[in-house]
Amino acid sequence: MDKAGLLVALLVFLMGEVGRTEPDSGYCIGNECFTLFRTSGDFLSAQASCRQRKGFLMTVRSSVSHDTLSILLGNFTGSFWIGLQLPSGCPDPTAGLKGYEWVTKDRKSDFTNWLPTFDSSCSAPGCVSVSKQNEFKWTQMPCHGHAEGFLCENNFTEPCPSLPAAPGESVSYVTPYGFGGDDVLSLPPGSVATRKPSEQKYLCHSKKWLHAPWSCEIFEGGCEHKCTVDPNKDPSCYCPAGQTVSPVNKVTCEGGLTDDPCARLRCDHVCYQYKDGSYRCTCENGFQLAADGRTCTDFDECADARQCPGMNVMCVNTVGSFACVCKEGYRASGGQCVDTDECASGPCEHDCVNYPGGYTCTCFEGYVVSQKSPDKCELFCGAAECPAVCDPNNRFQCYCPQGYLAEERDSGTFCVEIDECQFLYCDQNCENSFGSYVCTCNKGYTLVDGFKCVKDEDEETDTGSGMSPSPNIPTESLVPHPGPTQRPAAVTAGWLVGIIVCTVFFIVLLVFGIHVLLSRRGAMETGAALKAPDGETHGLQQVSGDY
Repeated sequence: MDKAGLLVALLVFLMGEVGRTEPDSGYCIGNECFTLFRTSGDFLSAQASCRQRKGFLMTVRSSVSHDTLSILLGNFTGSFWIGLQLPSGCPDPTAGLKGYEWVTKDRKSDFTNWLPTFDSSCSAPGCVSVSKQNEFKWTQMPCHGHAEGFLCENNFTEPCPSLPAAPGESVSYVTPYGFGGDDVLSLPPGSVATRKPSEQKYLCHSKKWLHAPWSCEIFEGGCEHKCTVDPNKDPSCYCPAGQTVSPVNKVTCEGGLTDDPCARLRCDHVCYQYKDGSYRCTCENGFQLAADGRTCTDFDECADARQCPGMNVMCVNTVGSFACVCKEGYRASGGQCVDTDECASGPCEHDCVNYPGGYTCTCFEGYVVSQKSPDKCELFCGAAECPAVCDPNNRFQCYCPQGYLAEERDSGTFCVEIDECQFLYCDQNCENSFGSYVCTCNKGYTLVDGFKCVKDEDEETDTGSGMSPSPNIPTESLVPHPGPTQRPAAVTAGWLVGIIVCTVFFIVLLVFGIHVLLSRRGAMETGAALKAPDGETHGLQQVSGDY
């Protein structure tokens, strides 16, 4: 495998470290590196921070690890989380680590350092911290409590040996975990070594040191300014206009040029000196040189299907680069794109069925998925009649689908389908269906607003031809469906109007009857008043006179 191929694994390893907060101190020994972070937080946040750095909270399994911990915390006060916690239940003083376990889910340890005042009750704190005040002994502490910081541990293989230094020369190192110095005992892959005063740089990979410039994707190839790929497909460094790359270390920029040949070329990105001594324009990674020989345009890396291999992954082109992302319905996990279980978040009103890359909502019996909102359900009958949906706590509170009327019977409440065509909603033709209806027009007419038939201007109606009407089925029913979160009404508007009319007629008839009854009663009382009782006269006298 060539050098570029060998760097792929290293690039993946380093991507988890780019952009992370640098530790306050660090120490490497053997195949382990330990880092100290003075970031206040609880146990879970500290554990998450270590995982983001591709490590875990520090395990203190030996006296060597304990000595390393003492070195890291020697100049700091306050409590710091380590990777020891109580998984469940109560502490057990007779068990290994007294019932606690490392965050690596094991209890292997050749060393213990508990504080003498160990709490073995079932209410004991579930996590452990250390501090200089308590002589770095393991102190029980509530997991939700806040410590002043935490310690992380990273394991690795294939470390590099230290570089020999010539007389008058020194070598400094920077590890991929954000710390370094001149006396790093173990150098993990991704460490960068710099010789001084020559400023030559090297990258640790597979127990070997690669001389800069290396792959441009890793720390800009070690270049002081920018890294690019020359026409021979080898990484190279370049400098700003007026400066040139050092011929000694090939990474740093030095001196101003009195007669800069690149100034005349006016290169968009890079002015490159070829082996024959000529200067030409080239472009940074992710760009290609235009026909004018100096302008750089974006290159679509996604045109190469090999850029993002794997299942359920796709390539997204960006300016000067590209990104491999998971397809919709998938998420990144362990370097692969795995299916996202959307049903776990409860997106459906009734039932949810997950499938690779997506999900679908289903409804309980007697309901269908709403056409307006696929995550909602609405009542559905699909027959001339069906049992109503009643409140289990109130059997008189029942609901029917749109287009049905509730009818109470001895055996319960039923939903009876309404023939909307009887109400003459349509101008011409009406076709009833379960829960709805459809208006159509005769030939030569166009359906408007779902119920009106408008005569076509460019056609003549063939009256009396005996031809059957040509249906023009609208895209929407006249009867609107209820919203997915609303209960359908048990009585339609037409029936409600009929009930109101009958009620008014009954009230008028009742008033008229009362009026007639009162009139007859008044007449009877008047006649009785005119009739005198026995033995009494009304004081009327017979009048006689001439006519």
